[in-house]
Amino acid sequence: MKTGSSSLTAASAHKIDCKCCGQIPARHIFAVYKGEKMDLRIQKTEKAIKNAFLELRAGKPLEKITVKELCGLALINKSTFYSHYDDIYALSEAMEQETVASIIGSIDHLKDYTTDNPDAFTRELCLAFMSQISLIKILFSGRELSHLGIRLDKALKEVIFRKYPEYENDLEKQILLSYSIQGTYYAYLSNPDADTDTFVQTIENIVRCLKPLL
Repeated sequence: MKTGSSSLTAASAHKIDCKCCGQIPARHIFAVYKGEKMDLRIQKTEKAIKNAFLELRAGKPLEKITVKELCGLALINKSTFYSHYDDIYALSEAMEQETVASIIGSIDHLKDYTTDNPDAFTRELCLAFMSQISLIKILFSGRELSHLGIRLDKALKEVIFRKYPEYENDLEKQILLSYSIQGTYYAYLSNPDADTDTFVQTIENIVRCLKPLL
């Protein structure tokens, strides 16, 4: 007889019966086990959907991707896809948001940002951005090219303004932030062959030159 958690016998189920003996009801254990299996299935389906989307997106614009071909590649049916996302655009939106969150999460000293060290912030932003560049080139190609710069600009400002609410009404500081964030993004897109050290150092020097203006 198997002794794993998935093979509870009637006898063992009786032993874990009720509150009167301080033990967990068997039905609860079965429910937890079933829930864990369901979570794993959902995670596997999510991964299959996203991998299929990236494979398709790497070869064609977003508007040319259909749910039918994605499902064929992911080996799922349409009803399964629609239980996760409303449409292809909702999937793309979710993956774009995840990428932005990942970039922001990898900026170590974001919460320590001040206008006294904009060059250090920009350096970390460059490195965080470049760590996701393969995914960025797929998700934000074509008509979605401007999405990342805009999303990063908005999300990073929200974090910084929570710590320094006075910055929110300071136009010069807002411009510096936008320049650091979106300027870094578009500079890299325009110079994809630049080596990391040269690119980061150049952007850092440019932002450092702007510091006296504050």
